[in-house]
Amino acid sequence: MRLQLATWPEVETYLKDSTGIIIPIGSTEQHGPTGFVGTDALTAEGIAHHLGARHGIMVAPTISVGMAQHHLGFPGSMTLRPSTLIAVIRDTVESLARHGFDRMFFINGHGGNIATANAAFNEVYAERSLAPASNRPSVRCVMRNWFTCPGVMELAKELYGDADGSHATASEVALTYHLFPEDAARVRTAPLSPEIAPNGSIFDAEDYRRSFPDGRIGSNPALAEAEHGARFLEIATQELAQQYQEFVNA
Repeated sequence: MRLQLATWPEVETYLKDSTGIIIPIGSTEQHGPTGFVGTDALTAEGIAHHLGARHGIMVAPTISVGMAQHHLGFPGSMTLRPSTLIAVIRDTVESLARHGFDRMFFINGHGGNIATANAAFNEVYAERSLAPASNRPSVRCVMRNWFTCPGVMELAKELYGDADGSHATASEVALTYHLFPEDAARVRTAPLSPEIAPNGSIFDAEDYRRSFPDGRIGSNPALAEAEHGARFLEIATQELAQQYQEFVNA
């Protein structure tokens, strides 16, 4: 059940049986010539909605803009400062906790969010630990990266080998092609040169654009197929469902 499509009485009823909720989080940043700017948010959201619908889990609105300053050399990319993203995550958690949600299961699509999200979780815990004793319920937050699910990584290796890369990966692009086939048909034939992008380190936005002029790092997303994306969606849903149940039942 999507929180945005529920009424408040439906949310109240849900909370009588479960206090867990899924929160998709991603980014709005370039993904090379053949990948959507919203890839990281769209993949996390798509998996979250699939998982929520299959298992009757409430899914919060997606946090679609993340920590992505290094992508700002490419048009369309957006970022939040780390301090801003911490505030967004904290306010999201505290808003939901006020109503009785106490198990926040973040599904993440962007590696750049990891450190900042963990800092936000610790801010939430610190606020509770340092406050005077009260009857406020404990809150637990975890973040799971769909792209590091063991089954996802195994399939990516089988399909693409080293050409999956580390940014604008064939696996994430395949998942978006499955979720948005009409848009995929528009962008997938854009030329890629070289076929497999170079690897290397990145720092600020100017350095990134200079070192990786088409935005890709180590990847060949021309290998991506919508059928692959359907397989990634199913594997990620199965593995994250198990992780969610273990989390809320702990």
